[in-house]
Amino acid sequence: MSTTFDYIVLGTGGFGSSAVYHLARRGARVLGLEQFGRAHDQGSSHGETRVIRKAYFEHADYVPLLMRAYELWRQLEQDCRRPLYHEVGLVLGGLPDSEVITGAEIAASRHELTIENLTAAEARQRFPAYAIPEEFVAVYEPEAGYLEVEACVEAHLSAAEAAGAALQLDEPVQSWDTDGRTVRVRTAKTDYEAAGLVITAGAWSGKLLAELNIPLTILRKVLLWYATPQTVYDVQEGNPCFFFETDGGEFYGFPRINGMVKMAEHSGGDVVASPESLDRELRSDDQIPVTRFINALMPGLPDQPAKHGVCMYTKTPDSHFIVDHHPEHCNVVLGAGFSGHGFKFTSSIGEALADLAADGRTDLPIGFLSLSRPSLTSD
Repeated sequence: MSTTFDYIVLGTGGFGSSAVYHLARRGARVLGLEQFGRAHDQGSSHGETRVIRKAYFEHADYVPLLMRAYELWRQLEQDCRRPLYHEVGLVLGGLPDSEVITGAEIAASRHELTIENLTAAEARQRFPAYAIPEEFVAVYEPEAGYLEVEACVEAHLSAAEAAGAALQLDEPVQSWDTDGRTVRVRTAKTDYEAAGLVITAGAWSGKLLAELNIPLTILRKVLLWYATPQTVYDVQEGNPCFFFETDGGEFYGFPRINGMVKMAEHSGGDVVASPESLDRELRSDDQIPVTRFINALMPGLPDQPAKHGVCMYTKTPDSHFIVDHHPEHCNVVLGAGFSGHGFKFTSSIGEALADLAADGRTDLPIGFLSLSRPSLTSD
């Protein structure tokens, strides 16, 4: 295999697989370097499902990126000839002045999105799987749903290879450098050169971008699956994905798939010193917040999970992404700090990263994700 390319992408998980795909579709000679295997379970982009939604309570500025993401997911489904996105709806619940409710309403109003506002009684009647407290209100988004996460990564990789991209798996990157014209990447096996570099290394981004001192925090996050025979949790019974903001934290989950309801706590999480030190075993205290949530809002589920998984959030101080050029090297682009809510954007952010690498700019509205924003540069 040649060791010279137009572009090299470091990390081919959710965002990297998409960047390789979009660069390869342009006809560029692209190399994707991955320290693990295809659609692996060692980072952040695994666990069967991820929620996708448009009424984005985190910030309304994300909505245009989501609109493009939806278009690109449908395009990728056509490329791979299989479903990736399942439009099953999403119910959001919380106090009337909670971030999840007010943020979703602002995003929907600003971008003319379809949502339904429900009282607690209306939500309980419509979605009987959830014992929604009387003081809560709910927002239902019919165009939300879930993505099959590993299948999405594999679809991007396969389509990229079909377009001519090269993938080198199980090949850790040791270092990279550039003279402004040529990028050199050294792996455990050999050296590669390219005109441009895209860094999408997830929890390993801090090490590969150490000279920038980006304030990234790695959090350990536990995913739990609960086996249940109850059909009230099925899509066919009208049960959607869910996200609730409670006094005990923020919790999200999915309809019953293959006999199990998957859920997790979005808030909280233990800080991890390095991704290599991540504890992947289920600890005795991992279930406590979710068990309390289940007892309060989903009492029909069992006390013990049937299985678990562990992934990582790589968080910025403001929990917003970083999508930008390297401040010192115009031929290096980085996507990092996706803060546990990024996967749904991988189709459109991958396109933006390809735009930045190939054209130096993008029409997608990513200005608010700049590396130079005050929350990343202030002491």
